[in-house]
Amino acid sequence: MILVTGATGRAGGSVLNQLLHKGVAVRALVRDPERTALPEGVEVVRGDLADPSSLGPALADVESVFLVWPTIAADHAAPAVVTEIAKRARRVVYLSANGASADATGGILGSHAMLERLIEDAGVEWTFLRPTGFAANTLNWAPQIRAEGVVRWFHGAARRALIHERDIAAVGVRALTGDALTGTRPVLTGPAAISQVEQAHTIGDAIGRPVRFEEVSDEVARREIFAGQPAAVVDGLLAAHAALVAKPELVNDTVEQITGTPARTFAEWAADHAADFR
Repeated sequence: MILVTGATGRAGGSVLNQLLHKGVAVRALVRDPERTALPEGVEVVRGDLADPSSLGPALADVESVFLVWPTIAADHAAPAVVTEIAKRARRVVYLSANGASADATGGILGSHAMLERLIEDAGVEWTFLRPTGFAANTLNWAPQIRAEGVVRWFHGAARRALIHERDIAAVGVRALTGDALTGTRPVLTGPAAISQVEQAHTIGDAIGRPVRFEEVSDEVARREIFAGQPAAVVDGLLAAHAALVAKPELVNDTVEQITGTPARTFAEWAADHAADFR
């Protein structure tokens, strides 16, 4: 049995579907089973990663766990959660992030680095997937695009190697069901680094109408886009995007090396999700 957390999200949901396609017994951890629609064949169990005491039923008879962590929000519970998982499961495949090195101590990358340390120290077999930017993060633009055909965002020239969630999942499934990736930290990228302006235009191509990009300053982004969010997290995001203007995000062929299939382009991702932007 494999337990998938984050099963209602993009990456976790893709892992769930690919495991089902392979005929693997799979269980999903969700906070509210009554309000969750998952594919037939998935065992749905109530639980919350922020509450370690709730995880017993979900972890019963589990061999492996695909762990998507509610970054920062549940960090207080991380040591106890990892302990509970290590008592029951033999293997953990953790969805981390590129840049989650031992030097990362704060913000999102610091949270990922902490989880990696806890899992590595827990005595389980582990794989840490370190993707670059998720293509699905551009869904944050969907309300603007649907309403006005515009993306008002920051650092339009920042170039990211955005990765399709199905490619992350394909690597994750191999780590969950085989031994070749045990003890590794594969960095996973899309096939090209494209600017945020180009991303907006590509979405426009997918939906059949123009989408324009309007640059906003960091100050406007803090006030209007990230209002109410922790300052340290916002500062980290803005600084990271500013750095990607001068030095585009890494591109590699790790997805193809592991899966035998090249990583999907952002245009493919946009076509797959066109309905979300219409």
